[in-house]
Amino acid sequence: MSNDNAPPTHSERRRTVLKAGAGIAVTAAFAGSGIEARAAADAVAPTAATTTPAPGWTNWSGIARCTPKAIETPGDEAELAAALRKASAGGARCVGAGHSFTALVPTDATLISLDRMSGIVASDAQAQTVTLHAGTRLALLSRALDAQHLGLRNLPDIDAQSLAGAIATATHGTGKDLPALHADVVGLRLMTPGGEVLECSTDRNPELLAAARVSLGSLGVITQATVRVVPAFNLHRRVFLKPLQAMLDGAPALAEKHRNFEFYYLPFTGYAAGITNDLYTGTDTVQSPSADEDMLRDLKRLRDWLGWFPSLRRWVAGKLIDGEQTEEAKNRSWKLLSTQRPTKFNETECHVPRADGIACVREVIAALERRNDVFFPLEFRFVKADDAWLSPFHQRDSCSIAVHAAQGEPYDYLLSEIGPIYRKYQGRPHWGKLHDLKAPQLAALYPRWNDFLALRARLDPEGRMLNPYLRQLFGVTA
Repeated sequence: MSNDNAPPTHSERRRTVLKAGAGIAVTAAFAGSGIEARAAADAVAPTAATTTPAPGWTNWSGIARCTPKAIETPGDEAELAAALRKASAGGARCVGAGHSFTALVPTDATLISLDRMSGIVASDAQAQTVTLHAGTRLALLSRALDAQHLGLRNLPDIDAQSLAGAIATATHGTGKDLPALHADVVGLRLMTPGGEVLECSTDRNPELLAAARVSLGSLGVITQATVRVVPAFNLHRRVFLKPLQAMLDGAPALAEKHRNFEFYYLPFTGYAAGITNDLYTGTDTVQSPSADEDMLRDLKRLRDWLGWFPSLRRWVAGKLIDGEQTEEAKNRSWKLLSTQRPTKFNETECHVPRADGIACVREVIAALERRNDVFFPLEFRFVKADDAWLSPFHQRDSCSIAVHAAQGEPYDYLLSEIGPIYRKYQGRPHWGKLHDLKAPQLAALYPRWNDFLALRARLDPEGRMLNPYLRQLFGVTA
């Protein structure tokens, strides 16, 4: 019989806690959701269009919920147009995988899932693009592209999201020269609330494309997207530990040197885990089992045992962590860039000008370590600028700083204590992550904010695609 509250033995310490340090935070940064089998299962949809009384919906972490009048699962554009017409009186919201922490989805009217509108529509080898149904989950997309010897240029750190949901919220990965996923979208089909289909591309109606790439689902329903792809490629991942100060000092140079670089700070340990990915032309595969869950359990145990004694907590962590340990993996890009996140959490994330990234994260770490209850690692990434109107990276190379709180534990401090630091550095929020910015503050952060609002009002004058959260976010009162 095991005793979860008993201190670990010496061998267990080296196997978990920060065997962890490198391997853990690491392998992918806790989290995600994309359990592969479940990601595939989640994408399996009904075989016919259905309108069902909705028993209730909750997001992944459980903090956003609603009981809509009906859930529609259209299988094509004709069924989608019929669903929108039926929902016209009360309005509609679309839902993907439910991985947003903000209240983008909840509605008491009609909820529309595009899970049945999934898969690759066409490939264009000359243009190096594929056209996809918008409900395609990223996990399935990566596999489908790989079967054609193709891949996405970059991926977020989880792959459970639908394509439409990912681009609507500006979901991103990491890499100094790599933009967010929506920047590789070169064409869209957008159905307005009235059922009209608008097409836009880099050549045709480019301003609509710039607005619709990141739209929070407020302009209508994206039915298809044409996305730039590249030949399938392999990566060599390295995971390593450094004292926090050394990681902060070296982060800009590491981002310059490597295709992908990010780090995770392990609270109250004094260590950060760095992850690099570089192109690899070999054919051998090396894949170590993920130790992320072991790491999280160890960090939580340290918090639970020694949370009221931060100095002792750091001392114990220093004794347990092997700062020389590293981990390597070689595999297809999509198998290394996206990871699984079985442990649920709530999250805030902001994107600050790249020149301010290190200064901002120093303040965030200091704020976190004034709280003895913190144990979830902090994530720090690099993202290239793009031109989407509501992109957090609009015309600004950025650093992304994400802070997590375990599901079921208090998370109000993510806004009250971390939010002011983000604002000090002109941080733009990740649209799917917790924040409390209102329309006047957002208008000051986004140069095309008013242009977007004007376009939204033209495409949806009655506000059918808005819910209470979006009305407040956009400052829409009518």
